[in-house]
Amino acid sequence: MAWIRTLVFRTIFYGLSVPIVATVPVSALFGQKAVIAHATVWTRFHAWATRVLLGIHVRIEGVLPEGPALYAAKHQAMFETMELQRMLDGPAMALKQELADIPVWGWATRRYGALVVDRDASSTALRKMMREAALAKGQGRSILIFPEGTRVLPGEQPPLKSGFAGLYRLLALPTVPVACDSGVLWPKKGAKRAGTITFRFGEVIPPGLSREEIEARVHAAMNALDRP
Repeated sequence: MAWIRTLVFRTIFYGLSVPIVATVPVSALFGQKAVIAHATVWTRFHAWATRVLLGIHVRIEGVLPEGPALYAAKHQAMFETMELQRMLDGPAMALKQELADIPVWGWATRRYGALVVDRDASSTALRKMMREAALAKGQGRSILIFPEGTRVLPGEQPPLKSGFAGLYRLLALPTVPVACDSGVLWPKKGAKRAGTITFRFGEVIPPGLSREEIEARVHAAMNALDRP
């Protein structure tokens, strides 16, 4: 049954995503708000497809703060990149350099206000990401990053990348750790399983803490739901 659900999901979601994604550059011609609205249509479609076709439901724990914040989320699957875009009302989101380099698509994601992340973590790329994040803050938007730097398996808890502490210090925004357990139902390979994925929004952490304290608190809260 899980494989049947997965095949139906892939056929319908990815099939209909092609025209949605292909028309993003058209929305980009009308500015950032149009691109964000376009992306939200796509993520709402994703939420419908995962619920109806895969039998995956979402449980939210904790309370989101009012106003912009720096969200630091666990990353186990594509699922949370889509869901958090919708839940957080179009935040400026970290995006891999490889995606930003795709012709036309990359231009559209920059119009959205994505934060381009260079995995080589060069100083020039890091400064550029900081400028993009500061611009998003100036627009009143929340920032969403995955500070472990990559998608990980359930049970894996790598240290946070150094860029997180720099963003925290630069933005001086309330920081909200986000734990999720998507990888249990949504493996990188194989069939998706029906069930409930939990997003736990942790206690809001104020700006101004030392690097050691903010990294320790965020790392612990991000992994609060983690299990192998």
